[in-house]
Amino acid sequence: MRTYSRQQRKSDKKIALVPTMGYLHEGHLSLIKSARDMASIVIVSIYINPTQFAQHEDFDVYPRDEEGDMHKLTTLGVDAVFIPAKLYASAGTSAASGDDAGNVVGAVEHQKGAHETFIQVEQLQKPLCGKSRPHFFRGVATVVAKLFNIIEPDIAIFGRKDYQQLLILQRMARDLDFAVEVVGMPIMREEDGLAMSSRNALLTSEDRRKALSISQSLQWACRAVEERATVDAEELHDAVATRVSEAGGRVDYVEVVDASTLEAVEDASKQRTLIAVAAFFGSVRLIDNIEIT
Repeated sequence: MRTYSRQQRKSDKKIALVPTMGYLHEGHLSLIKSARDMASIVIVSIYINPTQFAQHEDFDVYPRDEEGDMHKLTTLGVDAVFIPAKLYASAGTSAASGDDAGNVVGAVEHQKGAHETFIQVEQLQKPLCGKSRPHFFRGVATVVAKLFNIIEPDIAIFGRKDYQQLLILQRMARDLDFAVEVVGMPIMREEDGLAMSSRNALLTSEDRRKALSISQSLQWACRAVEERATVDAEELHDAVATRVSEAGGRVDYVEVVDASTLEAVEDASKQRTLIAVAAFFGSVRLIDNIEIT
C-alpha cells in the first residue's frame, strides 16, 4: 500500500483517503465522491478496528460485506482499496498476519510482545461518547494514525455524524504534525431522516421506526433555538432526552455543547452549538447530532 501511494506522489498526484469499517452505504459513497472532487487519487480503507470495541460491544456482529463493498467501490472508480487483515501485533507475531480479535478491549490480558502503543487526544476524548466508551477514541486515533503512516494521504475525509471523532482526528493531525488535511462532510440521511449508519442494518423494523425519534428531536431542538432569543441548554437536553425515551430508546447521552470545544454551554443561542445524542434501540447504539449556528 505504501509503495503504491508513494508512486502516485512521485507523479505529483494528490491523494485522498476515505477510512471506513466497510458495509458501505450511501453516506460512505458520498464521502468517496467528495474525495474524487478534492484529489486525483482516491484510496478507501476497509478495516473493522478491534481497539475501538470493548468486549461487551458488537465487534463480532458488526455487519460485513466485502464482496458488496468491492462492487460499489469498483463502480465508483476508486483507485485503490486497502483491506488489511490485521493492523496490530499480538504476542510473538507481526501485524501482518493472524487474527486481531484478541485486540478487542478486554478480550485478553495484555501479553508480552503484544501491541502497546496508542494515541490519546486527552481532553476532546472525555465528553460525549468518551463517557460511556472510554476506550473508543484511543482506538480510533491509533488506527487512523496508522493509516496515515501507511498511506500518507494529503486529505482524509470523514462524516460529521461522528462529530467528536472528526474533532479528535483534526486535533491529532495538528498536534502530531501529520501532513494531512482532515475534512468533515455533512451527515447523510435516509429519506425519513434517520442518519445513515452501517449499524442501521442491525435494527428490527420496529426499532428502526422508533429510532426516528433521534433526528426528529434534534430538528425540534434546532427550531427551538432559531425561534427564541435565549435558549436554556438544560431545557433542550431534557426535552430531547424525553422525546427519545418516550419513543422507546434507551438514552446513553444527550449533550448540548460548544461545537468547537465540546464544553457544556448554558445558552444554546450564544455560540455555535452542537446537540449530540447517543441512544440504544434494542441492542443497537446509534448516534446523531445537529450543529446550530
